[in-house]
Amino acid sequence: MKVLITDFDFPDLDLEQGMFRDTGIEVKTAQCKTEADVIAAGQDVDALLIQYAPVNEKVFAALPNVKIASRYGAGFDTINTDAAKAHGVWVCNSPDYGMHEVASHALAMVMNLVRHLSFYDRDVRAGKWHYLSPGVLQRPSQMTLGILGLGRIGKRMAHISRETFGRVVACDPHIMSYEFPPYVERVDMASLFSQADVVSLHTPLNDETRGIINSSVLSLMKPGSYLVNTARGGIVNVDDALAALNTGQLGGLALDVLPEEPAGDHPLVQHPRTVLTPHAAFFSIQAERELRRKAAQNLISFATTGRPDYVVIEGA
Repeated sequence: MKVLITDFDFPDLDLEQGMFRDTGIEVKTAQCKTEADVIAAGQDVDALLIQYAPVNEKVFAALPNVKIASRYGAGFDTINTDAAKAHGVWVCNSPDYGMHEVASHALAMVMNLVRHLSFYDRDVRAGKWHYLSPGVLQRPSQMTLGILGLGRIGKRMAHISRETFGRVVACDPHIMSYEFPPYVERVDMASLFSQADVVSLHTPLNDETRGIINSSVLSLMKPGSYLVNTARGGIVNVDDALAALNTGQLGGLALDVLPEEPAGDHPLVQHPRTVLTPHAAFFSIQAERELRRKAAQNLISFATTGRPDYVVIEGA
């Protein structure tokens, strides 16, 4: 089997190349930004290992020898799964590599907003020294944390937050009530956004969730409440979120992910009530190595057994 690593932003690929070399799999690398780049680089390969490159109908149609696509990450929205299924291509991911890191990052962002840490920091650097400079604070034990999406990371977020907040509520229509931990109240989406003082997003990005956080949803929130997104950038309509910040409907917004990355000169970058990190919630040295190992192992398992370890779409 021959693998194309379509793109990567890791310092090197020694881990993956060593794994493939040890199992006799040939590997080539590229830095594909477009579907045309993937097609050009993938003419002679059987498998794709993808970070951010778009892999869609055009790619699968142009690369009929490709049998499997594995993604670095839990999300797989860069891969058109319907097209993959139509072409009999397996799709796999790394679903559980960094759930502790992402949940910890989300809680850090939540507490940053709730305690105004970044806002205090900016004020102090601007010569202001007063505990009321960024506004009043509420006691976390009397606040409600809302979690949208109670999968692996959402559950972990609830677990590590339950001793800090007086109440944890969550909405996830895709799991059964018995899958909610006893310290999490199940609510519908409207109730979540109307009751929570701070909402943390933990949903995948798909047709159901793309742009789901918009002006209509934000209007349900308490004036001055907070929103955190460490999931996928496309979940939040950032222009609507910016408008909610400007009216005071949102008291603060923390984003690790954006619809378009890097952030460039978007007004959110300069807004005084935002906290932004560069798609870093997944990262620790250990999590990155686990991510890379699992994504590569999917292809090795497929080559040796005919089935990857973490199946999203079964191929022909």
